[in-house]
Amino acid sequence: MSAKPTGTMWQQFFQRSTSTGLSLQGQIRQMLVSAILDGQLPLDAPIPSSRELAAQLGVARNTVVIAYQQLADEGYLLSSERKGHFVNPAMLGSRPAPAEAPDSEVPTLAPDWSRRFRFRPSAQRNIQKRTDWQRYRYPFLYGQFDPTLFPAADWRECCMKTLSVLEISEWAQDMILRDDASLVHQIRTRVLPRRGVWASDDEIVVTVGAQQALYLLADLLVGPDTPVGVEDPGYPDARNIFSSRSGRLINLEVDEGGLVCGPALAGCDYVYVTPSHQCPTTVTMPMERRQALLREAEESDFVLIEDDYDSENPFGDDPIPALKSLDRNDRVIYVGSLSKSLAPGLRIGYVVGPAELIRELRGIRRLNLRHPTAFMQRAFALFLSLGHHDALLRRMSAAHHERAQCLLRALAVHLPECRPMPISGGSACWVEGPSWLDAAELARRAESLGVLIEPGAVFFAADTPVRHCFRLGFSSIPADRIEPGITLLGEALRALRPLA
Repeated sequence: MSAKPTGTMWQQFFQRSTSTGLSLQGQIRQMLVSAILDGQLPLDAPIPSSRELAAQLGVARNTVVIAYQQLADEGYLLSSERKGHFVNPAMLGSRPAPAEAPDSEVPTLAPDWSRRFRFRPSAQRNIQKRTDWQRYRYPFLYGQFDPTLFPAADWRECCMKTLSVLEISEWAQDMILRDDASLVHQIRTRVLPRRGVWASDDEIVVTVGAQQALYLLADLLVGPDTPVGVEDPGYPDARNIFSSRSGRLINLEVDEGGLVCGPALAGCDYVYVTPSHQCPTTVTMPMERRQALLREAEESDFVLIEDDYDSENPFGDDPIPALKSLDRNDRVIYVGSLSKSLAPGLRIGYVVGPAELIRELRGIRRLNLRHPTAFMQRAFALFLSLGHHDALLRRMSAAHHERAQCLLRALAVHLPECRPMPISGGSACWVEGPSWLDAAELARRAESLGVLIEPGAVFFAADTPVRHCFRLGFSSIPADRIEPGITLLGEALRALRPLA
């Protein structure tokens, strides 16, 4: 049985188990729930009175009284007249005794897991980003958000509306195969028309980001011998997803106009392509090549998987419409993301395709995770319907355009030996360094100066990939920090220059 905690122990409980962002009342409640469920409070002695605990924690007594009352109402505490509050033993349930330590002399019969794995995802080459990137002053990372641009009040409003009684009755149910109808409607009428894409409700399925969309498509369409064409350089996660299903990946050339229409296309069943802003070079595929690619798809009977990557921030007045908008024969499966522009952690994407395909994708999604959280779908639908998303895109486009110009000017001054690709939109810049450069070593040097960049080798398919390229994202760094960060990056580059 646990000993009765002292005042010092209560202060330690409070500091250790509470989370920032909660009210004092919420923090006290969280502390007590943790102490109860972890078995740290005795069952035969009352917990401190509200007056005593308030004094020990340095908070108002009413704050503790309300927390005690809530826990009593929910059965965590039992109130005894003149004696105080006690832990309810029923909340602890029946806990199994800890397992005995195995006898070290008995040989173990654990499975040989290395023999059982179909493949090793941990061995694949992936984009790596520091989890603590926000503590770095100059984070030139793609795909991260800027807290100063996040519409906190608008998003909070939509979440609060979604928590109303009437809304809860809609999204709290098991949707099974369905998506939130209001979100599908908003995607169909507000999001897709901006890209020139028109679809009916049964031609849209919501996913947990574009990443899951690609995984579901690979699961449904790609077998061990299916030839799949991928851009090289290209999106590593797409390459890894398709290679986990097929042993016949075909690396396709990329130039200043994006994916090259060459003879290798004829040998593909599916071709993964990022025409709006090619990943990672950011180049935009011109209209003539898009039309040629569609003709080749019809003549050689392959299907295009269009990832409309980073298309939400075009800097020009007349952005080129999506490849899907030119499709007349269901040759294009369109994959998009809603959450990247708002906050990538929200994970909302979608697939547009023929109704027959979408029906089967819903079925395989059900096997995978049922459906994306319905609460998030409904909140996002409100965010779109109230015009918050369109307003956010306008603000982001202006901010990213300013940052892109700052970045290109800084690169011209401080890294003149590097060649950045032109930036027509999006939130990243692809940079080709001098041939002697090892961008991974540059990244390590820059990190020690507070600058984060992304080495480019991971985007190439070869076992010995190109090493002198790197990517600079500008979605998460304010404009006034760009030139100071590039100045430091230039110092790191000059320190690596070989002696003549």
